[in-house]
Amino acid sequence: MEFDDVMLGRRSIRGYKPDPVPRKLIEDVLALAMRAPTSMNTQPWHFYVITGEPLNRIRAGNTERNLAGIPHSREFRIGQPFAGKHRERQIGVAKQLFSAMGIARDDKDARQDWVMRGFRQFDAPVCVIITYDRELDGSDDTPFDCGGVANALVNAAWSRGLGTVINSQGIMQSPVVREHANIPADQVIMKSIALGWPDFSFPANAVISERKPIEEAAVFVGFD
Repeated sequence: MEFDDVMLGRRSIRGYKPDPVPRKLIEDVLALAMRAPTSMNTQPWHFYVITGEPLNRIRAGNTERNLAGIPHSREFRIGQPFAGKHRERQIGVAKQLFSAMGIARDDKDARQDWVMRGFRQFDAPVCVIITYDRELDGSDDTPFDCGGVANALVNAAWSRGLGTVINSQGIMQSPVVREHANIPADQVIMKSIALGWPDFSFPANAVISERKPIEEAAVFVGFD
């Protein structure tokens, strides 16, 4: 695929075929992703790639703990809830997704089921957990670099026909993730990425989130 085709065609995939993803293909995607820029070549990232029964145990544990009302235990810092225009964009894409899925505003059961899909990593056949070395905790460059490699990963996957969605729900219950993904204490769990073959019959997969215009995002200085 051409670069423009990847960037313009990629979207978050929230419905997957059950077909397994070959390990070699995932390794190729990770090798491409790790060419992402990194501050002074520190390469702080690690990937825990989970499938099969271990992933099923994570899904079950996440679901059970969240339905039981156990507070989340995300390890990477959490800011304040979105407000203003950022909240408006968050609501905007939620409306797009609910409309595509036919979920009515007052349908609490359907909305709850949608939330739980996130805790199950959207039922994707593979989950990639991105962590960074704990000795780097507090560094400004480290989360920036991990965000860069996550962005590269989702685009590399799309270029190979795979779909992804970056999410935080899948790591909300970090003790469950640590146990079944064998993540050692010297790693900080940062993000979860669901990965697999897109099911394009799944309505939400047709949703392409809107982007603000260049004139709102960029300031040009010194140009004629």
